[in-house]
Amino acid sequence: MLIREATTEDWPAIRPFFQQIVTAGETFPYPVDLTQEQGRDWWLLPAPDRTVVAVDESGAVLGTAKMNRNRMGNGSHIASASYMVDPAHSGRGVGRALCEYTLEWARAEGYRGMQFNAVVETNEHAVKLYRSLGFEVLGTVPEGFRHPEKGYVGLHMMYRPL
Repeated sequence: MLIREATTEDWPAIRPFFQQIVTAGETFPYPVDLTQEQGRDWWLLPAPDRTVVAVDESGAVLGTAKMNRNRMGNGSHIASASYMVDPAHSGRGVGRALCEYTLEWARAEGYRGMQFNAVVETNEHAVKLYRSLGFEVLGTVPEGFRHPEKGYVGLHMMYRPL
């Protein structure tokens, strides 16, 4: 697996699983009716932020991550990131590789920590992965996320120092 900078030419490969994940409404607090253009603009971030794709040996996109500062100004020393793995490729270590990559990027860019602002507590695979990489749940907003099947569930804020 290779992780490389994403380009606008990658969007047609990202969009189907991006749309599937967003429309399912189970893990991202995005509007489920995002247009193609809105999704692209929300995901493919301009510099100094960054978006990458994980590709296999044939060049097929397996997943993607976007990295950015969590806040502006005096909070700009903390990074954040978001991840999407094509469900057809889940369970193969793509999410872990992307998360490790973003941690390395943040460290190299001089960030002091990484914070995830909105991890849905029922997204057990993501919570387990993040904990295994040293993230802690700092707090949970009770009923902070409206899950389409489970109703109102908690929304975690997770953090790890770099």
